[in-house]
Amino acid sequence: MLSHQWVGPQLQQQGPQATPMYLILVQPQAMIYIMGWVVPLIVKSLTYEEKRGACSVGSNVRDAACYVCWSFARAYEPKELEPYVSQISSALLITAVFDRNVNCRRAASAAFQENVGRQGTFPHGIDILTAADYFAVGNISNCYLNITVFIASFPEYTKAMIDHLIALKINHWDSVIRELATKALHNLTPQAPDYMATTVLPKLLPMAVGIDLHGRHGAILACAEITHALYKWGLQTDRAVVDMISSECVDALKNIHQKLNDRKQYRGFGGQLMRPAVCCLIEKLSLSKIPFKNDPVITGWQWLIDDTIKNLHLVSSGVKDSIVVSLVSALSALCDEYYQAEPDQADLQIQDVLVSQYIDGLKSPQMFTRCGSALALGGLPRFMIGGKVTQILEGLLQMCTVSQKEGRFTEARRDAVIAISQVCQKAGVCAHDSSDSALCSENVAEVYAVLLNCMNDYTRDSRGDVGAWVREAAMTSLMDVTLLVANSAPETLLPDLVKRMMCCLAQQAAEKIDRYRAHAGNVFLCLLHSKEPSVPHIPHMEELMNIFPFETTTSLNWNAPSQAFQYITRLLGLPQYQYHTLLGLTVSVGGITESTVHFSSQSLFEYLRGIQENHAALTQFGETLLSIFRDNLRNDKVSIPFLKMLNQMLANSCFEIFATQENHQFCVDLLDLCKEFKKSKDIGKLRVCVSVFCGLIQFQGEVRKRVLSQLLILLCHSFPVIRKTTASQMYEMLLTYDDVIDPEVLDDVMTLLSDVNWESDLETVRTHRNQLCDWLKVSRPQMITKKPVQVPDPQQSIM
Repeated sequence: MLSHQWVGPQLQQQGPQATPMYLILVQPQAMIYIMGWVVPLIVKSLTYEEKRGACSVGSNVRDAACYVCWSFARAYEPKELEPYVSQISSALLITAVFDRNVNCRRAASAAFQENVGRQGTFPHGIDILTAADYFAVGNISNCYLNITVFIASFPEYTKAMIDHLIALKINHWDSVIRELATKALHNLTPQAPDYMATTVLPKLLPMAVGIDLHGRHGAILACAEITHALYKWGLQTDRAVVDMISSECVDALKNIHQKLNDRKQYRGFGGQLMRPAVCCLIEKLSLSKIPFKNDPVITGWQWLIDDTIKNLHLVSSGVKDSIVVSLVSALSALCDEYYQAEPDQADLQIQDVLVSQYIDGLKSPQMFTRCGSALALGGLPRFMIGGKVTQILEGLLQMCTVSQKEGRFTEARRDAVIAISQVCQKAGVCAHDSSDSALCSENVAEVYAVLLNCMNDYTRDSRGDVGAWVREAAMTSLMDVTLLVANSAPETLLPDLVKRMMCCLAQQAAEKIDRYRAHAGNVFLCLLHSKEPSVPHIPHMEELMNIFPFETTTSLNWNAPSQAFQYITRLLGLPQYQYHTLLGLTVSVGGITESTVHFSSQSLFEYLRGIQENHAALTQFGETLLSIFRDNLRNDKVSIPFLKMLNQMLANSCFEIFATQENHQFCVDLLDLCKEFKKSKDIGKLRVCVSVFCGLIQFQGEVRKRVLSQLLILLCHSFPVIRKTTASQMYEMLLTYDDVIDPEVLDDVMTLLSDVNWESDLETVRTHRNQLCDWLKVSRPQMITKKPVQVPDPQQSIM
C-alpha cells in the first residue's frame, strides 16, 4: 500500500508540474484517506499553465489531471466522491470550454462524460454533455461564445466560470484568448447581472489601469463588454447602466483614457494593444449611452481616434487592420451618441472639422492614413454627412481615380470603394437634379464610372494580384448602390450604366480566381433576380432568366469550375455580353491552374462546336476575338493567355470553316496581329507565338506562305532556345499537316529540321534556314542593316 507519509509531502513540495499523476491512481483504496488534499491539487492542475518565452507549458499537466478525474469515476463509489462533486465538475467544465489546447478540452469533456455516466451525481450532467461533447468542444470560438452560455444557465456553474475568466483568462498571454474571454463575459452578464455590476466590474477597473500590459488590455476590453451587456440587459428591465453600477465605477471608466495618456501608455508596442482596446471602450460606452455629453473626456476620445488614424503607419502590419476596424466603429458610435445638437442634427462646428480633416487624410502620403480616413468618412452617421455628400464623394472618387492611375495605395482604394457605398446608403437617393444631402442624378453617373473603373483594377505587386481586393469591393458596392437607386429613384439608372455593370460582372464571373469569380457570380444573380426592387434595363433579361433560373441562386457553386463555366459560356451567345465574357474566359482558358483550364476550355469548345454550322455566329465570334486581341496587344496579363487560348482553338479546329476559304479576312487579321509578338524579348510569349504560327498553317492561300515566312524568320532568332523550339514545332506541324509542302522535298525538310543543331552560331543556322526557304519556295529573309549614325563635324558646324 502507498503510504500517506511518503506521497503527501512529495506532492505538496513539488507542485502540480512535477506531480507524478500516476501515483494518485495506485491502489485507490489507500487514496480515500488523502482525497481531502488530492482533489484541490487536481483542481489546481486542471488550470495549470506557465509562460515560457514565446509559448507556454502545462498542457501535459492539465491533460494528466483530466485523466485522473476520468479515473476517479472508475475507482470510487458515488458516495465517496460526493463531497468533491462540486469542485471536480466545475473544474472539468472550465477546462472543457476555456482551455487553449484542444486536446485538453476534449480530455476534460471525456472525463466529465465518464463521471456523469458512472457517478451520476454531477449536476445537470446529461444536459451539459449534449452541448459540450467531444466534437463540440473542438472549436474554441464555439466553446467561449455559445457553449458557455448554456452551461452558465445552471446556477451551480455560473460564478465559477465568471471567476475563472476574470482570474486567468482576461490576462492570458495569448491575445486571442483575452478577446474571446471578454466576449464570453459579455454573453454571461445576463446570467448574473448584479454580480457583474457590483463585484466583477469594481474588480476589473483597477486592473484596467494596472502595470501588467496583458491584464490591462484584457481588463479594458472586459469593462467595455460588461458595461454594454448591462445596458442591453437594462433595456429589458427599464434600468439605465448608471443605475446598476456605482458612480465610482462610472468615474473610473471615464478616467481610463486620461490615465493611460498621462502615463504615455499609447506609445510603443503597448500602444498597439491599448489603442484598439480603448477604441472598443469608447464604442461600448457610447452604445451604452453613458451620460458623458459635453464632458471633456469626449475631446480626449476624439483625439485618440484622430491620432491613431494619423499614425497608423507606425503600427506593426499584423495589427493595422484590426486597429482600423476598432477605431472606425468607435468613431461611428461616438458621433451617434455625443455629437447631435438636436435629434438628427449635427453640431455644425464638429461636423465641419471632422469632414474636412478626413477628406484631407485621403491625400496623405501614408497609405493606412488614407485607409483610416476613407473608412472614417464611411462610418460617419447620416446626420454628420448631411449637406456634405458631394464634398465627401468627390474626395473619395478623386482618391480612387488618381491612386489607380499611379498604381499605388491599393488597400486605400479598396477602403474608399467601401466608403463610397456606405456614404450613398446613409445619404439615400434624391430624384432631384441637384442635392448635397443625398445621391442624385448629377453625381450617380460619376459614382458608377469610378466603381466600374475599379472593376478593371489589376494592380500587381510582390503579393500578387492585389487589385482583386479592389474589384471585390467594387462588386459589392455596385450591388448595394444599384439596389438603393433602383428602390428610390430607378429613373436615374441609365441603360448604359446597367449594361456596363452587368457586362463587367459577367467578365469577373468568367475569370480564373475562384473566390472572386464566385463573388461576381453571386452579385450577378442577385441583381438579375432582385424583385423588390427590380433592376431596370438589364440587357437580354429574358435570355438571362433562361440561362440562370432562380434555382441557380442557391444551387450553383461558382467556386467549382466544373459548374460555373458551363453556365457562363452560354453568355457568349448574347451579343452585348460576348466581348466581356470572352475577355474573362481568356485568362481562364489560357491560365495555369489545371482544373480551371480544363473546365473553361471544355465549355468554350462545346459552345464553339455548337455554332460551327452557323456562319454568322462564328463570324461574329471571330470579330469579337480579334477585338480583344487588338485592345490588349500591349497587355501581357491578357495577351499571353490569349495566345494560349488561341493555340488551343486552332489545335481543336474551331475555325475549320475559315480554313477552307483562301485568304479569309479573319485569318489575315489574326496573322497580322500575331506578327506583333515576334519582336518581343519574353521567351514565354515567343514560345506560345511559335505554337500559334504553327496552328495558323492550316489556313489556305497567301496566309500559309506568310506563316511559313514568319516561322523561317524565327529559325534565326537571336535566342537559341527560340530557334530550337521553332524547329521542333515546325517538325510536328509538318507531321500533322502533310499538304503544306511538296512531298518530293518533305523528307529532306524533316531531316534538316531534326538533325541540325539549331542552337549553334547564327551563321551556320542561317545557311540551313536558307536551304529550307529554297525547298519551301519561300523568299529568303533579308537582313536589315542599321544605318550608322552620322556625327556632325564640329569644324563644319562652326563654319
